[in-house]
Amino acid sequence: MPSWPALLSQAFNGLALGALLALVSSGLTIILGTLGVLNFAHGALFAVGAYAVFVILQYTQSFVLALVIGCGFMLLLGFLLERIIIRLFYNRPHEDQILVTYGVGIVLVECIRAAFGGNAQRVPTPSWGQGATQLGFLIYPTYRLQLIAIIAMLLLSLYLVLYRTSMGLVVRAGIENPGMVGILGINLRRTFLLVFAIGVVAVGLAGMLYAPVVAVTPDMGANFMAQSFVVIVLGGLGSFPGAVIGGLIAGEIISLTSAFNSSYSEVMLYALMALLLVLRPQGLFGSEGRV
Repeated sequence: MPSWPALLSQAFNGLALGALLALVSSGLTIILGTLGVLNFAHGALFAVGAYAVFVILQYTQSFVLALVIGCGFMLLLGFLLERIIIRLFYNRPHEDQILVTYGVGIVLVECIRAAFGGNAQRVPTPSWGQGATQLGFLIYPTYRLQLIAIIAMLLLSLYLVLYRTSMGLVVRAGIENPGMVGILGINLRRTFLLVFAIGVVAVGLAGMLYAPVVAVTPDMGANFMAQSFVVIVLGGLGSFPGAVIGGLIAGEIISLTSAFNSSYSEVMLYALMALLLVLRPQGLFGSEGRV
């Protein structure tokens, strides 16, 4: 039985992991909900973001500037992927989408491996995030606390864009009835391009923010891809609030279960997903009939 300080520490770890999963899953669920595309390259894009900040940081020596430039790079990559490949598969079967995005993911990972090798790289913790913070009941790494706050602000910003702007209105309308949006004369292709690029930036930014916490490797996004699909199943397909709540639930389940037995952390997560699919197939915030 773990001690109370250990449980509290794992609860904070779960909050940090859950926030990260929420950011990764928000990009995935926006792409799936709006475009109907199952993006199996999402994990590879997470790794691309981590390596982007690793490279840019060597030239800028500023973590914040590296994040800004890295987001610009991910935005450009998202535009290119959508224009060259993804737009050709909007009306294709999901099997085709899975195959092509899975293939894109493999190409991206192997390009990273060819450029940087298979050895792990380290991204230093920014100077403003070094050390530990005394919370009264435990001492916790400062950067992880800042990571929670940064991702919370990013998710709030994304929420405001989706629910408080005209572009967000078009995106949400496209999720519910893309045919009607097209009839109203709205340029869906341009909207879809922007939505896909935003999703790519979200997952890339998650990789950049997580890079100082773990070793950066070409395959680091594989586990996040699997977990993010679990998150959107828990929260409901196409639901942004569902992605946030589902991410927090998944993060706490993984971390708290690890405090007792790390071998069962993934098992408990998938067991919860299976139970929810039986009791509420549309997820916590999803609507019936969404596919």
